[in-house]
Amino acid sequence: MPISADKLIEKVRDHQPNADLELVRFAFDFAKEAHAGQKRKSGEPYIMHPLATAEILADMKMPVPIVIAGLLHDVPEDTDVTVEGIRETFGSDIASMVAGITKLGKIKYRGIERYVENLRKMFVAMASDIRVIIIKFADRIHNLRTLSALPPHKRKRIAMESLEIYAPIANRLGINEMRALLEDLAFTHAMPKESEWVSGLMEKAIKVKKSYVDRVKDSTGQEIKREGIEVLDIHGRVKNRYSLYRKLLKYERSMVQIHDLIALRIIVPKMSDCYAVLGIIHQKWKPLKGRIKDYIAQPKPNGYRSLHTTVFCEDGEIVEFQIRTQEMHDEAELGIAAHWQYDEDGKLAKPEVKKQMAWVKELAERQKFLHSGPNFEESLETLKIDLFQNRIFVFTPEGDVIDLPEDATPVDFAYAIHSQIGDTCVGARINDHIMSLDTKLYSGDCCEIIVDKNRKGPNSDWLSFVKTSTARHHVRQHAKSKLTRWIRNIKNEGGNN
Repeated sequence: MPISADKLIEKVRDHQPNADLELVRFAFDFAKEAHAGQKRKSGEPYIMHPLATAEILADMKMPVPIVIAGLLHDVPEDTDVTVEGIRETFGSDIASMVAGITKLGKIKYRGIERYVENLRKMFVAMASDIRVIIIKFADRIHNLRTLSALPPHKRKRIAMESLEIYAPIANRLGINEMRALLEDLAFTHAMPKESEWVSGLMEKAIKVKKSYVDRVKDSTGQEIKREGIEVLDIHGRVKNRYSLYRKLLKYERSMVQIHDLIALRIIVPKMSDCYAVLGIIHQKWKPLKGRIKDYIAQPKPNGYRSLHTTVFCEDGEIVEFQIRTQEMHDEAELGIAAHWQYDEDGKLAKPEVKKQMAWVKELAERQKFLHSGPNFEESLETLKIDLFQNRIFVFTPEGDVIDLPEDATPVDFAYAIHSQIGDTCVGARINDHIMSLDTKLYSGDCCEIIVDKNRKGPNSDWLSFVKTSTARHHVRQHAKSKLTRWIRNIKNEGGNN
């Protein structure tokens, strides 16, 4: 059966009826000719890979230039056609994206030095043009889908890198759809036994829960419509396998504690409708204490907005609801990528994008401090904690939001505000309660730092619990300068005798 662009064209047409479909077809023919005669490790024609990459981007409603860059992303790397040739044929915008992907190069896994270099390239490419990393995610998703063609040791390495680097970056950019795909595809190869165990648990639990959730969905939908609120969509969302695995580890592998395996998602037209629906649900069912989360008033650091509530439903079953508008839903699934739906040129204009780009630029700056050689693992771990780990948001008493990694402490919070506050902190008031400096902070906490201006500097014992590299750096610097002063004093005393 001949390989064609028909399916891709159909996907683009679905989301962008006015798109230049002929240009997409022309780009496919161009890539197909350039890759003629090339095969993948699986034995299939090479063009299948860029075509699949472009289809993933089209599914994400990406504008045509990004889809075309996905079709052409391997052309300069693997064929005689240069980036210049692509510029002459498709223009400089598409050529610059393809050049960005080409600079990233193929990941060869030749030791730590090469690994550091790949990370550096990736962070710099992201800072130059965020669209490049979105194409790279699509490329990686298809590679993970066809990973079985590679030897086991390579499969595991690629899968682990996808779990530890790619998926967390997708999470920080709020691209939930790609994060979940990267995690679940990589999970199968990185931890096959655990993956099989979680799949078995899910299958059983979903079989039991599905008909119950459908019943709750129907009665909730009717109730909302009775109150005169339009429901754009109401559907069950099944938690992805890797997220479930991580949650199970938190709860000693017990499914009894997992209340959001299937969550009901309600999409309504306006923000005011979200709050009205929350009220309707709480009138109908009793909410669980501490499980109402307003991510609309207080969005997550990656821009995620939604209302969450967990309630006791019929027969005492516990169900989670997520309520949001269509725009919030698009942003929750596509993150930073959602904003290109409203801008055909892929221009970064929206404030949400600018905020995300600030984080990407920080990432590009931080790559300079990635050390190769013996310190690589330590610097990579620090990078993972600071930039890739799940984030929490903590409030100052004035209402400012401080973005920190999960498990951060008041000391991390203090240093995130100012180094002088970190150096002189002696205690913390968390939600109006005096707490010790090693207390774990949680999203939504209000933290006030108690300082003592006479304090000479941080305590080196803090190194046992601080999480951010900023806090760690300041504590170490102080310990080092203290030691230097002590040695200098000894020398001076010796000279005076």
